[in-house]
Amino acid sequence: MESAAVKSEGLVIPLIDFSAFLNGNPEQRKETADAILHGFRTAGFIYLKGLPITSDYRQHVFGTSAKYFRLPQDTKLSHSWTSPEANRGYSAPGREKTTTETDFEAVKALRDAAPDLKESLEIGREGEPGHPNHWPEEQGELVGFKETMLEFHDKCKALHMEVMRAIAVGLGIDEHWFDNYTDAGDNTLRLLHYPEVKKDVFTINPGQVRAGAHSDYGSITFLFQDSRGGLQVKSPTGVFVDATPIPDTCVVNAGDMLARWSNDTIKSTIHRVVEPPSGDGPVYPARYSIVYFCNPNFKSQIEAIPGTYATEEERKYKGINSGQYLVQRLTATY
Repeated sequence: MESAAVKSEGLVIPLIDFSAFLNGNPEQRKETADAILHGFRTAGFIYLKGLPITSDYRQHVFGTSAKYFRLPQDTKLSHSWTSPEANRGYSAPGREKTTTETDFEAVKALRDAAPDLKESLEIGREGEPGHPNHWPEEQGELVGFKETMLEFHDKCKALHMEVMRAIAVGLGIDEHWFDNYTDAGDNTLRLLHYPEVKKDVFTINPGQVRAGAHSDYGSITFLFQDSRGGLQVKSPTGVFVDATPIPDTCVVNAGDMLARWSNDTIKSTIHRVVEPPSGDGPVYPARYSIVYFCNPNFKSQIEAIPGTYATEEERKYKGINSGQYLVQRLTATY
């Protein structure tokens, strides 16, 4: 049921068949839940296969995403990302700088020295008052774009709820304990395009990356990646290790909010996207990925999960509002 997707430098990222949790008997569900929780506690990352998202459907979503990034730059800029509160819209190359820094000036200095080589479109829950999504005009090859992305957002929301149920089973608390924290779908679908880039860009500027080293902010993150590669995860020895794409899997990592929520019994691990494995020719081809950032409902107050501490003194963090925490973190990043 479980094997290692990554094993290097003390970092072991398991590959887990999630269908055994979704469709298995009680013993299989518990075994799968335990494997998921163990992966999050030790590596902060897991790979899941056996998902209710077919390969053909994933290819359709990736193809639809690529069509968006072929739009003229002026058109994409008319959909621009506006504020941390909304967290919706288009970010041009260099707009965002992913980093572990939280100081605005420190982030700006990093952005100026080595801007991330990527562009993205953020899509949030549809119908949130005051924060509309920025949809492209549906003409030509973009007909059906909105329908595809909202459907995928819903599929990932359902998957988020199931993975949190698996974590609950692994923790030995009620399977549906997280349901009231995840049912609103206050999550963000990010379409990502890393444009083709000359290889010498990385030689000229040794600090250049496609996305800087960072941890994610929310509860868990789903990463659907193409075959290009470049994702690296920081190992216990401090060395960044390749998290190589495996067909028909999803990379799932725990974020800072879940680490905090679990009283640091779950890890939020630093990762980055770097120069991909070298191929022929002087240019690296474009890379596409689709990320689904999961959060507790924005209205939720986050206190340590039952069972992650024995006494009040062992609680490491004060309670925090989920939505306010995310806005704080986004404000530094942009």
